[in-house]
Amino acid sequence: MTKTVNHWIGGKTAEGASGTYGPVTDPATGEVTTQVAFATAEEVDAAVAAAKDAFATWRHSSLAQRTSILFKFRALLDEHRDEIAALITAEHGKVHSDALGEVARGLEIVDLACGITVQLKGELSTQVATNVDVASLRQPLGVVAGITPFNFPAMVPMWMFPIAVACGNTFVLKPSEKDPSVSLKIAELLAEAGLPDGVFNVVHGDKVAVDRLLEHPDVQAVSFVGSTPIARYIHTTASAHGKRVQALGGAKNHMLVLPDADLDAAADAAVSAAYGSAGERCMAISAVVAVGAIGDELVEKIRERAEKIKIGPGADPSSEMGPLITAAHRDKVASYVSGAAAEGAEVVLDGTGYTVEGYEDGHWIGISLLDKVPVTAKAYQDEIFGPVLTVLRVDSYDEGIALINASPFGNGTAIFTRDGGAARRFQLEVEAGMVGVNVPIPVPVGYHSFGGWKDSLFGDHHIYGNDGTHFYTRGKVVTTRWPDPADAPAGVDLGFPRNH
Repeated sequence: MTKTVNHWIGGKTAEGASGTYGPVTDPATGEVTTQVAFATAEEVDAAVAAAKDAFATWRHSSLAQRTSILFKFRALLDEHRDEIAALITAEHGKVHSDALGEVARGLEIVDLACGITVQLKGELSTQVATNVDVASLRQPLGVVAGITPFNFPAMVPMWMFPIAVACGNTFVLKPSEKDPSVSLKIAELLAEAGLPDGVFNVVHGDKVAVDRLLEHPDVQAVSFVGSTPIARYIHTTASAHGKRVQALGGAKNHMLVLPDADLDAAADAAVSAAYGSAGERCMAISAVVAVGAIGDELVEKIRERAEKIKIGPGADPSSEMGPLITAAHRDKVASYVSGAAAEGAEVVLDGTGYTVEGYEDGHWIGISLLDKVPVTAKAYQDEIFGPVLTVLRVDSYDEGIALINASPFGNGTAIFTRDGGAARRFQLEVEAGMVGVNVPIPVPVGYHSFGGWKDSLFGDHHIYGNDGTHFYTRGKVVTTRWPDPADAPAGVDLGFPRNH
């Protein structure tokens, strides 16, 4: 019998009432293993109502209570990390080691939330005028929502809700319908840690659930990670309904390789950054920009390394890359490779048509490497979100930086060089939100914020770090005047001298 993933509302499982379900597939076998309930607008309303009821008391809970629960949750996450990673592998397809890494990166933000007391300290100025003090403080917003993608079903929600609830908000999560089981496991662990009912809720579904969250008058803020077209829609729609929005979109991350770079290190970095997690991550390097005469040697080094990657089921410890999330996505990724030569690119490695013995119905695709790709090619212009690396050739640093800055995306970028002056220029001149110097995937640590520029981010706040705290709180300034006790009216004796 097919397993069913239901909602989590008010501290317990809530069976889907719509009668509509979506299939969840094991990408390694192509087999539908699970069905996930799709919420109606009314079921979303029930989750928001549970969160609103919980906010009335949670907002007044002490920081000590909130962080104590988060510390317990962190311990439970650590204890169950293998189980969570196995759920990720079963529904997403990424290899187990990669799934464990995802959980570890999520734990990093839980760590940050456990220390939220430092971020929530206010400011005080005394005696700004006679007997007048001014204080600034931050307070929670209320019910906030997170809409998260399939590629990191544990990590991205943990980029949101730990900080949100630590700040005193309550949370409604709408995870991807393609790999929903992790969200329910997280909800169970939060309940086990002692989180009050209704503080964290999960509703599954499609556009019906998303739109209701964007329109609901009791949802104060929306966090989103996904593609650029949907991020733009989320931002426009939620903003029109008066909500605070952080919507992180797509990417086309470039790696500029200068002639003085260590080409072995650059090739290692390009292969891991382009093909890790089968390229299904917004911080993947998908475009290498080779400067000068190094292009041929660099491409050959990348090819040699890429051909050695072992592709297989994520649960197999020997696998280094797993399948793609769905057959439809696999076919779309393959189309960029199949059409590349006609658009002027040189196909060095063609991963289309790849299969794994014994798993022929899985969503497999091999490694693809495209060289001398023109900027007009769809394989360069679009976010492919698969194991396809494009290489572009330029004659100079200036030509390379101009090419990168012409991209509509500005998520992450990297430079490989031994020259500190060139690296310094690059980090100041490149138009991207996250920059790596000899680091191919510059995802910031938890106490620095994650976010891009241009079409990679809609809204003013990046995610987690200080920006996360600011996004999930709003500032208030209190100006206070207390008359001196010695100035009390005659007849009121507070024991203060009257000769000051």
